[in-house]
Amino acid sequence: MLPSLLRSLRLLSVGQRVPATAQVRLISKDVRVPKPGVGIQYQYRVKLPEKYTIRRLPIQKLAGRDPATGRVVVGTVGGGSKRKYRWVDVRRPPLEDGSPRQERVLQTLYDPLRTCTIALVAHGEHIRYVIAHEGMRAGDIITTYGDIPRIPVRPRIGDAHPLGALPAGTEVFNVEKYLGEEDRMCVAGGTFCTVLRRVGDRVLLQMPSKRQFSLRQECTAVVGRVSMRTPSIRPIGSAQRLRHLGYRPRSGLWQRKTGRFGRKVRRPPPLRELDAPPPPPAEVQRLTLHDVHVHNSEDTAKLFRPLRGMTN
Repeated sequence: MLPSLLRSLRLLSVGQRVPATAQVRLISKDVRVPKPGVGIQYQYRVKLPEKYTIRRLPIQKLAGRDPATGRVVVGTVGGGSKRKYRWVDVRRPPLEDGSPRQERVLQTLYDPLRTCTIALVAHGEHIRYVIAHEGMRAGDIITTYGDIPRIPVRPRIGDAHPLGALPAGTEVFNVEKYLGEEDRMCVAGGTFCTVLRRVGDRVLLQMPSKRQFSLRQECTAVVGRVSMRTPSIRPIGSAQRLRHLGYRPRSGLWQRKTGRFGRKVRRPPPLRELDAPPPPPAEVQRLTLHDVHVHNSEDTAKLFRPLRGMTN
């Protein structure tokens, strides 16, 4: 491997063509398996238009494959019935002047790609989809506030407030993790978190799993719990039903733990402070001999001059 690489570099230094037998190919076979909760989607992909729309958009099924490399990452995903994507707007901003925004619920709808129910709401001429809360009905009015008063408000289910305006013990969902970003918490069906207390300009939230988060008091959240599209325990009944839902057959080796041999009691994780979104990962660039272009033979000779004294 090393002698052929050195021979190829010498040929490039004098401006000759590298034979096909001496060319080096670097093929990466490692596939990065996503960690739970990182938000990577390997089941389908949606190409969103530039302007928001309530039309049902087509999806591209990935069948558990990476969209860039095409390699299988999740082996239990594949098939499924034909479904359409509804563009749900998770933002709940007030009006531009800071006054509350009121929206009327036109109807609640079924979303095949989510575990919750969505609602079609309207404010003036603007119509959009939002995540529905438990007990939402057509004709309800949902309000979004943007101010933080000195005394905590008396929240109403379905209204959106900054976390600093809510009293302790309030159940919220669709929580804004980072100020001004679309990254949200508690958007799946039946999920919620509880406001513990306010410490300075930050608010502590606790999940049902006893995990705690510290967020800025300006981050918005909706009061209540996310609605459930289907029951949490749903019998499958047959392998064809599992295929219809978009999952491949399983091996059958997995068995639910019964607790006969006890359970391991773990300490709850420490408090996680959410202040700024994590930076995007650096783009990895792979270069081979095919990407080397000889523009000036003198500069190339200077570049590979240290390699001329090396022998095979």
